[in-house]
Amino acid sequence: MLEINRIFNTLTRSLFFVILILSLHACASNPESKHPVVKVETTHGDIFIEVYDAAAPITAKHFLNEVDKGTYVNTKFYRVLQSDPGGTYNTGILQGGVYGSTLVVDKIQHEATNTSKLTHTNGTVSMARLEPGTASSEFFICIGDQSSLDYGRRGTEDSLGMAAFGKVIEGMDVVKSIHSEAANGDKLVKPVIIKRMVKL
Repeated sequence: MLEINRIFNTLTRSLFFVILILSLHACASNPESKHPVVKVETTHGDIFIEVYDAAAPITAKHFLNEVDKGTYVNTKFYRVLQSDPGGTYNTGILQGGVYGSTLVVDKIQHEATNTSKLTHTNGTVSMARLEPGTASSEFFICIGDQSSLDYGRRGTEDSLGMAAFGKVIEGMDVVKSIHSEAANGDKLVKPVIIKRMVKL
């Protein structure tokens, strides 16, 4: 009987440690947030984006809907801009989306930072556009301070800025790694695959 109790206690302790390890792993790979979080799975690693659905409801809802529809499955990060080319710091933007595919995504109303009160600082995620109201599927991640892309600044020709809607809360090392890949002008020589995006 004592031997059975000893075995049972050993198994119980082992099970406790297994559950503890799994719980810690889950916390590390599933950051807690009061906002929706999207996991971006790439061939370089995972990026976690917190989406500010209250501050930027139009842009955030659109992005989350496209994630749910599977729009970003097997897409890519393909464009880089450097704000300090050849400098000491890795700064600029990393852009990704469905560019190069035949997929057509609805365009949305421009939601400027003077409305959302967000700003293009390190890790900010924003929609790429040409004219206001042309944003659809392409998005970018800021590396370093890119607040010149805010409303009223000179980072865009019309001074209306870009539509920030989220922030990287884990995986900026992955973003910087992709941004550091060889580029020909503003295009990555070998685009990095976005395997999928999933809302946690």
